[in-house]
Amino acid sequence: MSGLISARIESGIATLTLETPTRLNAISLAMWQSLPALIARADDDNSVRVIALTGAGQKAFSAGADIARFAEERHDTLSARRYDAAVEAAEAALKAARKPSVALINGLCFGGGMGLALACDFRVAAVSAQFRLPPARLGIGYAFAGVERLVAAIGTAAAAHVLFTAMPFDAHQALIWGLVQQIMPDAEFAAASSAILHNIADNAPLSLTAAKVALRELAKPAHDHDVAIVDAAVARCYESNDYREGRAAFAEKRQPVFRGD
Repeated sequence: MSGLISARIESGIATLTLETPTRLNAISLAMWQSLPALIARADDDNSVRVIALTGAGQKAFSAGADIARFAEERHDTLSARRYDAAVEAAEAALKAARKPSVALINGLCFGGGMGLALACDFRVAAVSAQFRLPPARLGIGYAFAGVERLVAAIGTAAAAHVLFTAMPFDAHQALIWGLVQQIMPDAEFAAASSAILHNIADNAPLSLTAAKVALRELAKPAHDHDVAIVDAAVARCYESNDYREGRAAFAEKRQPVFRGD
């Protein structure tokens, strides 16, 4: 009943799958608590090039936090703070991962599920996906970090609409707002999203790292930008064997084979 998050590594892709199929992949406290270690394991594995987050089955990425368990997991101020800390730790771990992260959104993406998706670097969705942030219908507040990520993704006015109305919206609206970067027909979603992940995994790891470092710095206030750390990551690319391989592959009109060194 409490669900789990399964992890699979294959062809440079670490896939973390939310699995509570009988409850539309609702996320329990134990699942929130397990996520940072799973992300750290993928981040530390040299064979991993990209982290994918998805939901089991076709009906839901995740319907959000498991509200049916709130009576035991989030019943007063103290337990609510402990629960919220676990949620923020999970989302922060995903946001801070050194490897690129992609949310593959199939079906419902509500509440905490949407929060997790927002913590990924970008999101792709099946055309039938539905999105919603329902705190205003539950009488709870949405934490600052979650609002900050939502505003960064879709802007203040759209975030206000999502939070104030607490109404569901479809994948087309999510694309218009910039919440997702691509939508695909349901029948093609598995193959098309897999192709995106393999495309990332086939690219030079040090180049991916340099891009991730730059994006992380740009997310900070301008006065906190550490340009030197970005410059160092870029310099490492130019000094790498992968840079030599990339040039050779271009000259020889073949696909490069990158090793991350």
